[in-house]
Amino acid sequence: MSAPHPVTDRKIRFALVGCGRISRNHIAALERHTGRAELVAVCDNRADVLAATAAATGAAAHASLDALLAASDADVVILATPSGLHSRQAIKVAQAGRHVLTEKPMATKWDEGMAMVRACRDAGVKLFVVKQNRLNATMQRLKQAIDQGRFGRIVMANVNVFWTRPQSYYDEAPWRGRWDMDGGAFMNQASHYVDMVDWLIGPVDNVHAYTATLARDIEAEDTGVMSLRLRSGALASINVTMLTHGKNFEGSITLLGERGTVRMGGVAVNEIQHWEFDEPRPEDADVRNASYATPSVYGFGHPLYYDNVIRTLRGEASAEVDGYEGLRSLEVIIAAYRSARDGVRVGLPLVF
Repeated sequence: MSAPHPVTDRKIRFALVGCGRISRNHIAALERHTGRAELVAVCDNRADVLAATAAATGAAAHASLDALLAASDADVVILATPSGLHSRQAIKVAQAGRHVLTEKPMATKWDEGMAMVRACRDAGVKLFVVKQNRLNATMQRLKQAIDQGRFGRIVMANVNVFWTRPQSYYDEAPWRGRWDMDGGAFMNQASHYVDMVDWLIGPVDNVHAYTATLARDIEAEDTGVMSLRLRSGALASINVTMLTHGKNFEGSITLLGERGTVRMGGVAVNEIQHWEFDEPRPEDADVRNASYATPSVYGFGHPLYYDNVIRTLRGEASAEVDGYEGLRSLEVIIAAYRSARDGVRVGLPLVF
């Protein structure tokens, strides 16, 4: 099939593969863009979940990806499936001439992430990787301040992801916490925060990490610490656990520069808790208006992310997070896992 052209004369058609926990965010985001996009097909291998999603959305139901690709005219296929399936599914979708939109992490293995990028490149289709946290209002304010040079030289960043995932969470789905299908706290829950460091102040030069499985019956880690040296010379740390007592406690980033200090906190970097620079600006007076309450750790970035996807496919914009961008945070996480396994500092880019 030839490469798709920009869609300008009709709604862009989306299909959703995987109707589990995160699918609700995608469905809700598409509902915000009904003038330019529509959900035409859904897919899941669990008949009851598939039927419920089809009934709720009005989309055609398919029991397999092959059936969906054969019967659906979707322009874009959304992969909201277990992470270990993303690569083979993305390759199949690309070879069918459809664009791919994959949830994070794009893959659990470096070579599989690379294979996804190559397949989409060779097929002439787009590969979008969901990094919706970049678009939340707090993060946009911070990114703007960095790009404006307000921090001067950035010397240190500290990220904390202190959440809870009880054993029942992992027991709900046998793929959770498995190395091949999911990864652990770094790969799954904290991947957005690893991306945050790389996006804001990267690229990363080298990684040293420790991981531990302290209280959950899973293959991968429930707790980890990662030390990073950035190519700029700055240092960063990322501290993650899924063992916080009772509830999700903190998702934060503190950024220290020679001319400014900022801390974003709350449960998911949704609160600007400290904002101070040597040269105040008029816009600083309302900076706290960027803070928002959130009922979950996902934030409100999915509709904004879909807006960029839709405009990209209409030929009006460029993808903010494509496959190459997705590979950057995957590379850091794979380096951390290699460091923890071998007890060594791992430099980037990775060499196999």
